[in-house]
Amino acid sequence: MRADSKESGAIWLANAALREAAFGNAVDAERTAAKALKIAPTSQGIEAEASLTFATTGDRSRAGSLAQALNKRFPLDTQMQSLWLPAIRTQLAISRKNSGYILTDPQNVSPVEFGGMLFTLNPSCLYPTYIRGNAYLVAGRGKEAAAEFQKILDHSGIVWNCWTGALAHLGVARANALQASTLHGADSDAARARAQSAYNDFLTLWKDADPDIPILKQARAEYVKLH
Repeated sequence: MRADSKESGAIWLANAALREAAFGNAVDAERTAAKALKIAPTSQGIEAEASLTFATTGDRSRAGSLAQALNKRFPLDTQMQSLWLPAIRTQLAISRKNSGYILTDPQNVSPVEFGGMLFTLNPSCLYPTYIRGNAYLVAGRGKEAAAEFQKILDHSGIVWNCWTGALAHLGVARANALQASTLHGADSDAARARAQSAYNDFLTLWKDADPDIPILKQARAEYVKLH
């Protein structure tokens, strides 16, 4: 901001907002996203990340309004139409508890999903992949959810230190815990063991994290319950 690179500063804020939303800090996330929009109100990247932030925190009105504007302004933009908007729409479906959306939307998987993603600080945070994994969890599809989160772990070379890389461990844990609750006998035991291992991976990775992060508190409670 001191160097008058306002859009770059706002991108950092928008990234922080989305991270806070993913961690469960909704108030901070929405405040930071609004600040980023105020600094660079016409930026494609700011609008995309802010829309995804609001969709994650449950502010469907603001998320939907921004998404509609982006769709109208960038109808031929490959990344907007193939990555950002499908991710926003899927996150909105999660917020509405419309679990069937992920199973019927023909655009939910893009061939460019593992390419570099604009506006992120890493080559790609694989937001669409992560959100699709959560949608499968909402739909009660543990096996499919685990496969999506595993994609993130398998592509750590492009995810770098993005928050999706850490939360993918938790996603795998939750997906296997879901399977353990629906399977029987040895299959259920195996899924529970995979869940326990993935929870342990996540909690070990975040052993020095701030203890009051909402998603961390949820993960610890889930881990205890699983045992």
